[in-house]
Amino acid sequence: MRESGLSFSAADLAQTRFAVSPMWEVVTSFRLLRDEADPPLHRRWAAQVRPRLLGAGLDRGWLAALIPGPGYLADFLNPTPHGPFPELAAELAAIRRSTPEQVRQDIGVLAAKSRPAARLRLLHEEPEAALEKVTAEIETYWELALAPYWPRIRHLLEADVFHRARQVAEHGSAHVLNELHSTVSWDAGTLRLVRLHCSLSRAETGSGLLLVPSAFAWPRVLTRSVAPEPPQLAYPARGIGTLWEPRTTKACDAVAAVLGRSRTLLLAELDTPASTTQLAGHTGLSAAAVSQHLTALRDAGLVTGHRAGRSVLYARTAIADALLTPAG
Repeated sequence: MRESGLSFSAADLAQTRFAVSPMWEVVTSFRLLRDEADPPLHRRWAAQVRPRLLGAGLDRGWLAALIPGPGYLADFLNPTPHGPFPELAAELAAIRRSTPEQVRQDIGVLAAKSRPAARLRLLHEEPEAALEKVTAEIETYWELALAPYWPRIRHLLEADVFHRARQVAEHGSAHVLNELHSTVSWDAGTLRLVRLHCSLSRAETGSGLLLVPSAFAWPRVLTRSVAPEPPQLAYPARGIGTLWEPRTTKACDAVAAVLGRSRTLLLAELDTPASTTQLAGHTGLSAAAVSQHLTALRDAGLVTGHRAGRSVLYARTAIADALLTPAG
């Protein structure tokens, strides 16, 4: 156990900001799935996703080489977001723009910790070509593991950002920094981290601080230090324990009066992403009827479809969630 400290000037505090990063969710969720232990907070999600990853061979691909387990994460996988809510496509474009020097430096750290895999050697020798393959695999992983669940995850992360932004306005930045995590504390202009791995100091980074709430970082805090960019600190978002709890659907009868009982039934079933075949089995509707209803619901912005191997998984959108669980 060791302690590191990040000193702050008035300018650094002024440049402290929050961002929701899809790539932080990619790397932290993939590392969680690689752990053989059953993740207590994400058991329901992991049980659905792991078979898809095995079927796609992602357990032995580029991400498996770059995220071998606990410890160091390649810094180029988490480029600095330019806004508070970047899209995955923007972050993938930033990864593809990583300099060969940055990639080789990160690969060197990974290689020092274990025997380099063939993919790591290719990244070192031909980084630009290899990064195209890395980002293509990330897109596949996203569709299988995160896209069907993203409205729910994003809502959690955005709620954390809005809560802490309000706390900054009411109590100041120092109060919020001191409340982030049990291993993080604010003391006389310095943010201190008690950590098992990694250090964080102003000498190794640019000005400011980027705070990134994460659904999958729990129970630890993760950092990224790449000068001259601002340091990043990924911390567990508030409310993770309720992320995968089944959503109540109190307004089904009222919604059914507008959408019809079959479409409302399908929306209620989509508390967990499912395929047409699975929905037909759960509801007793024919596969053809399910497909027809899903098309209408997708056109209305109430469901989204995500390719998962030979199947398409359908998921409720945030609009549908709000429709089925009205406030009050």
